[in-house]
Amino acid sequence: MNRELISVIEQIGREKGIDKEILFEAVESALQSACRKSHTGPDNVRIEIDRKTGEFSAFLRKRVVEEVADTETEISLAEAKKLNAEAELDVELEIKQERPPQDLGRIAAQTAKQVILQKVRDAEREGIYSEFAGKESQILRGIVHRIEKRNVILEIGKAEAILPEREQIPGERYNPGDRIRAYVLEVRRTAKGPQISLSRTHPGYLTRLFQTEIPEIQEGIVLVKATAREAGERAKVAVASTKRDVDPIGACVGLRGTRIQVISRELRGEKIDIIEWSHDPATFVARALSPAKVSSVTINESAEAEMQPSAVVIVPDNQLSLAIGKKGQNARLAAKLTSMRIDIKSESEAETERAPVDAPPAEDRSALASMGAGPELIEALVAAGLGSPAAIVKAGREKLALVAEVGDRADALYTDAEKLVAAHQASRAPADDLGPPETPKETAETA
Repeated sequence: MNRELISVIEQIGREKGIDKEILFEAVESALQSACRKSHTGPDNVRIEIDRKTGEFSAFLRKRVVEEVADTETEISLAEAKKLNAEAELDVELEIKQERPPQDLGRIAAQTAKQVILQKVRDAEREGIYSEFAGKESQILRGIVHRIEKRNVILEIGKAEAILPEREQIPGERYNPGDRIRAYVLEVRRTAKGPQISLSRTHPGYLTRLFQTEIPEIQEGIVLVKATAREAGERAKVAVASTKRDVDPIGACVGLRGTRIQVISRELRGEKIDIIEWSHDPATFVARALSPAKVSSVTINESAEAEMQPSAVVIVPDNQLSLAIGKKGQNARLAAKLTSMRIDIKSESEAETERAPVDAPPAEDRSALASMGAGPELIEALVAAGLGSPAAIVKAGREKLALVAEVGDRADALYTDAEKLVAAHQASRAPADDLGPPETPKETAETA
């Protein structure tokens, strides 16, 4: 029986991938629980199994006392001295039993069985967790086992992993038995064992595919510096070369696009833009907006921009829609790739904004002064974009009233502005509106 126990433990260890020591401890724990369940089993017993022979040994823990009140848990000092010469009062001793427990009864045996099974399950779960915890951010292959509420359950070796609906590429369909690759998003412990979450939409999946399919990236000659994706539609990848004579974009595209086509097919036809990374933020932003051509890039270097870097990009008028992309996709991907907030403007828009608006013409200042506005009020109106009577009329009474320096004079100033604008328009009325000039009859006849 003892040899059979050792043989069984070794066999279970090989099949389940569990250390034999863990199984021995499980059996010992099970026997201790069984002893406690039996009618005669004391609570202070410890079972030990010889790892070589499989022999059982039982030990009782007893406290050394002067007068013994309970023989199951206490031992006199004199008896303790016979077993251990260094025994002292109030110290616990372990005393080996001559005959270890053997007849445990049905309930105790069932308890032992449950403890062993639970220990084996726990050890197996811990082994699976340890195996996959080190594989986060890597690609794994799995077989579709079943589909539950649009979540795909995959078999990965001895474990099961879940590919949630939100992590699936839009439009993909899976059937039991399909072999697919996915990115390990998270491995965490749960009450039911380790839960492995996968993703096929994460930018890291694209990075790992580049590392898998492109030898120059595996060798460290080409580096993937940044990725941005809108899964199933389009992606941008920034790459850089560690050697001057190696073209990073050409290495990733491959001869006639063979390398990039393999990756695109894996991602359900996702279009992938490969751009060369740059240390210069302005250059990197301009490249990130490809295929659009960029006229200029201005990086915001103010203190506020340190938390959220931003860039203003000027593009030719005919490139504006291309730079923004369909439903803003190109601009969004460029912003994700560069980790910046990007403001795109056409050259005509930029030219309009650059028009001098800081100081109104002298006649506008004179007109404001004629309305009774002093120098301080004029400066406040100019700062608010109300530097002329026409600007005040166009903005309306409500915006004029928002200027603190105006106070309760908003209605009066607005009325004066309307009068000046009306007078100005009347003075510039076309000659046709006034009718042709009359020629005196006498003068005509004399002529």
